Parts: sequence; C-alpha cells; structure tokens
Amino acid sequence: VQLQASGGGLVQTGESLRLTCAASGTAFTINAMGWFRQAPGKEREMVATIADGGTTNYADSVKGRFTISRDTTKNTLYLQMNNLKPEDTAVYYCNLQDFRSHWGQGTLVTVSS
Repeated sequence: VQLQASGGGLVQTGESLRLTCAASGTAFTINAMGWFRQAPGKEREMVATIADGGTTNYADSVKGRFTISRDTTKNTLYLQMNNLKPEDTAVYYCNLQDFRSHWGQGTLVTVSS
C-alpha cells in the first residue's frame, strides 16, 4: 500500500487548506482511514478518522473546523481545514487500516500568526 499525501503549505491564521491522500496498492478491505499530525517536539496525534461505513471521529481541537471525507471510487482521502490556527502547524500524515496500519510520508502545514 502506498499513500501519497499532498496539499500542505504555508497559510495565515484563519485561512483554509485541503489535504489529499491518494491510496494505491490496496488489496484488502479498508477498515478505516485517517489523518494524524505531529508538531515539533510533540507526539503524533489523531486529527480525524473515517471508518469504512462513513462514521467520522475528530480530535476536540479541530471539531467544527476540519472535515474528513473519502472518495471510495478513487481511494482518496481528504481533509478540509478551515479557520486554521498556529497550533495546527504540524506534519500531517495519512493513515490506512486494513489488516495492518499503513502510513504516508506526511505533508507540512504551517500556519503563521
């Protein structure tokens, strides 16, 4: 399984970005996909996940600002991030769960104040 994340960049507080993760090489049922992030000096944390049935889960810090979605026909995952804050600055990683956990290479999001 290969996961290619894109869409990161440098934005100002209050602006928006959309992250995209293209999955390829998937041969087994995808149980869930999600976005995680890791800020400098901090541990990786869950941002948002979406299960195979469509159930979503968000970190409290992003609820109401971020929206996770998935195009199953294209095996592509999205994260719409609105009203970005400096504390959202991190490397964002795409994750796919089938019978094991797969990780993409990450895309950097930097929010300036």
